[in-house]
Amino acid sequence: MPLLRPAPPAPAAAVTVRRRCLLTAHRHLKASSIRPSLTCLRLRPAAPIHGIPPRTGCRAAAADADAAPSQGPGGEGGARGALVRIGELLSLGFPLWVASACALALWRPPAFLWVGPTAQMLGISFTMLGMGMTLTLDDLKTALLMPRELATGFILQYTVMPLSGFFVSKLLKLPAHYAAGLILVSCCPGGTASNIVTYLARANVALSVLMTAASTFAAAFMTPLLTSKLAGQYVAVDPMGLFVSTSQVVLAPVLLGALLNQYCNGLVQLVSPLMPFIAVATVAVLCGNAIAQNASAILSSGVQVVLSVGCLHASGFFFGYVLSRVLGIDVASARTISIEVGMQNSVLGVVLASKHFGNPLTAVPCAVSSICHSVYGSILAGIWRSMPPTDKGV
Repeated sequence: MPLLRPAPPAPAAAVTVRRRCLLTAHRHLKASSIRPSLTCLRLRPAAPIHGIPPRTGCRAAAADADAAPSQGPGGEGGARGALVRIGELLSLGFPLWVASACALALWRPPAFLWVGPTAQMLGISFTMLGMGMTLTLDDLKTALLMPRELATGFILQYTVMPLSGFFVSKLLKLPAHYAAGLILVSCCPGGTASNIVTYLARANVALSVLMTAASTFAAAFMTPLLTSKLAGQYVAVDPMGLFVSTSQVVLAPVLLGALLNQYCNGLVQLVSPLMPFIAVATVAVLCGNAIAQNASAILSSGVQVVLSVGCLHASGFFFGYVLSRVLGIDVASARTISIEVGMQNSVLGVVLASKHFGNPLTAVPCAVSSICHSVYGSILAGIWRSMPPTDKGV
């Protein structure tokens, strides 16, 4: 007696779900080396099927699938998904949180004065560790290959911004402590918020991540070198101290994060939903601390600082895009380079200024920078998002 009776002629569309599963099971019983299909796995009838042994591969696979942990709203996957979504909302509202912290610091400075040097170092280190967890060693190898777009962005990062910081300081005749702080933040690498802004602007996200990684690794050498050359005429700069601190809070955590992502991916997947909370809280608290320490001085000369920082970042966004296009870079990549050049790791500037410069006012331009480049970047992302990039467009 055959296992399955021949079905009466009927259009293919009229074949029932039950018969499809029977036919699929019959094929796989005849060729047991073939793994059961997803049709049989997902459309397993409730009643036993005559002629088929009760424990087939299809039934076992279905049982395994039924025994898998629930990923619904109440399960572990649902909780992790909720954390990821909340983290995305926090990241998108990044300028609002930083601005709120700075406003609170001006209104009630004691709310942020508890932050000490150790807390600053730990906060920025955890933030850089989170950035490293988004990378792999393969990403770092790609960054070292330095294709044309990456090389262009890297060079503009460490020329346009430092020179803009120097000339803006001269043009506006900033006091020495503000000039040193402006130059310091202009010599810092690209910030992690630039990756989010690049995504929102529908630009080249992969290039953004690689540019951030490349400029961050180079910061251990470039930030102390450029700061000492450009800000040395304003205040005494210790390049070796800046090098050691930058290596501790940038180079080591990013390398550790990349290694964890490469070899301990399960651990990274477990903790990665928490990293946006840490990053946003760290930036807001450190910027609030820099403002709180100098609240009275900022209220008396805040316009000059805001104007200088606004000019600095406007120059970075503008020349980053224009020079990229002049060099023949496509529109999407030019937008990415503009965002990367215009957005700095301001928190690193705050930490370095607080640790290596005697006057606490040096950290003020770095704190204001965090708000300014986030607002600029958000506005630019909104404009570019509505203008799909083409080689003929802007």
